[in-house]
Amino acid sequence: MTECLTTERLLLRRWREEDRVPFRAMNADPRVMEFMPGLLTEEASDALADRAEAHFERNGYGPFAAELRQNGAFLGFIGISIPRFEAPFMPAVEIGWRLAAEYWGRGLATEGARAVLRYGFEELRLGGMVSFTADANVRSRRVMEKLGMTHDAVDDFEHPNIPQGHPLRHHVLYRIDRAR
Repeated sequence: MTECLTTERLLLRRWREEDRVPFRAMNADPRVMEFMPGLLTEEASDALADRAEAHFERNGYGPFAAELRQNGAFLGFIGISIPRFEAPFMPAVEIGWRLAAEYWGRGLATEGARAVLRYGFEELRLGGMVSFTADANVRSRRVMEKLGMTHDAVDDFEHPNIPQGHPLRHHVLYRIDRAR
């Protein structure tokens, strides 16, 4: 199990107790959570961090906590996980990210996700990965495209954990395989 990955600007590592406070603030920020069903309470944010660590323990990989190498600032997470819902594309491994708004627009999500893709394909020998988001989330879709992921509208789906009629229920699915 890899405990951390490094890039030019990032350290992707296992979660620490001190990550919880900035993670709570990030998950309570309406800008960060714009394409999620709602803001997270402190308890729900802590539970998400706990699930990330549990995923590492169970599977040997998971969503890494992300920090800036320059100053150790916590940015959010970038990593891979197994989605916990049923969908036509399952079983699958998802690559995903969530960064605090003050770190957007610097290419950090793309930089970290590229390292995670390499890790997933070269170390874990995964055959492919998916990423998905609400249709309107242009920022995340751009990251997926920069990673070389492809979108086919026939793969789009209604997210089963988002209520019928909710404007964020329709999700786009992007894929990438090891050959790419």
